[in-house]
Amino acid sequence: MSTTENLISALEKQFQYYKQLGDKTFVQLEDNQLFDRLVKDENSIGIIVHHLAGNMRSRWTDFLTTDGEKDFRNRDEEFEEVINTREELLEDWESGWSCLFNALASVNKENFETLIYIRNIGHTITEAFLRQLAHYSYHIGQIVLLGKQWKGEDWKSLSIPKGQSKIYNQEKFATQKARGHFTDEFLK
Repeated sequence: MSTTENLISALEKQFQYYKQLGDKTFVQLEDNQLFDRLVKDENSIGIIVHHLAGNMRSRWTDFLTTDGEKDFRNRDEEFEEVINTREELLEDWESGWSCLFNALASVNKENFETLIYIRNIGHTITEAFLRQLAHYSYHIGQIVLLGKQWKGEDWKSLSIPKGQSKIYNQEKFATQKARGHFTDEFLK
């Protein structure tokens, strides 16, 4: 596998991992918890999802040939209560991720050196995807935190459960060293 293919594969796994954290948060929550706010004037999960989806559609639609800040995007509207049902939330969520994964799948050796622009700032393909990976993981961390706060003691851990690190590490070190990606066990 080439360096380009390795990078694209690693990015895809990282994005899948963060998407899955959101997916696993949504299923733990009641519908109202997706749209209620813990603190007045703060973002609900629904607002964060709408912002992420809007960003993804803007950044990754025709990303090799057009600026990542599209004319169709209304960023300010992304922070208003626009979606109101679980179905709308999931549709918006999937639409954004689909756009991102299609863009990632279109990257190859021939276009890998293409300079792409976000608000007229040139980015390499690597820089653009890393920029957005950081942005999306930041907001998904907010989604997970809100989910944990809503569920309290009923929250089901999305990683190594509290107090289980020693057991987890013992299991890991009891196996042979092998090439892999840390997300392999979580993306099952």
